[in-house]
Amino acid sequence: MTHQLSDTDPFNDAFGRCPLVAILRGVRPGEVRAIGEALVEVGIVLIEIPLNSPQPLLSIELLAKHLANRAVVGAGTVIRAEDVSRIDDAGGRLVIAPNTDVRVIAAASERGMVALPGFATPTEAVAAIAAGATALKLFPAEGFTPAFVKASLAVLPQRTRVLPTGGILPETMGRWRSAGAAGFGLGSALYSAGMTHVEVRARGQAFVTAHQALSSGSGSETALAH
Repeated sequence: MTHQLSDTDPFNDAFGRCPLVAILRGVRPGEVRAIGEALVEVGIVLIEIPLNSPQPLLSIELLAKHLANRAVVGAGTVIRAEDVSRIDDAGGRLVIAPNTDVRVIAAASERGMVALPGFATPTEAVAAIAAGATALKLFPAEGFTPAFVKASLAVLPQRTRVLPTGGILPETMGRWRSAGAAGFGLGSALYSAGMTHVEVRARGQAFVTAHQALSSGSGSETALAH
C-alpha cells in the first residue's frame, strides 16, 4: 500500500520517491480513477492530465480526490495563464506546459502550485527559473540528445531539475540519467487513449523497474536531486 505524501511538501516527497511523471493524454473521467490507482500501485505518484483531453478539469478533480495524500495530480499542456486558477479550483497542483510562458509560470507560483514548463534553449530555461519554475521539462526530448542536457546543466543554477519528455522508453532512460536528467515525463509509451488500467499498470511497472535499476546500479553518476 502506498504511504501518504508529506503534507508540507508533497511534490518534492513524491519526486524523491519516484521522479516519473505519468502523462494521461486522452484519458476520460470515467476511467481516470482506475488508471490513477494502477499507477500509484506501481509507485508512480506524479500524474498529469493534459488540458486537451476530454473533460480534463473533471478528471483532475476526480483523481485529486481519489488519490488525496497519495499522489500529486495536475494538468499538462497549460498554455494560457487564465487556466491556472481553474486547475487550482479542481484540486490540481501541477501546472505543466510544453513551452516557456512566464505568465503561466508566475500564475502557478503565486498560487503555490508546481510549475514545470517546457524548454528547448538555455535562454528559455533561465527565464523559466527566474519566473518561479519548480523544475524544467525538456520537450520534445526526441529532438535533443543527452549531451544537450549535460551542457545545459553546466550553465544553469545548481540543483536545477531537468525532465526529458517525449519519446522516453524504459531502455533509453539510462543515457539521459548519466547526462544529469533528474526525472522523466512519460507519454504514449506509458499511456495512450483507450488503454485499460491493467495495461497501464504493466507499462508503469516496466518504467519503475528500469528506473530503480538505474538508481541502484553502479553506472549512475548523478543524484536524483541534481
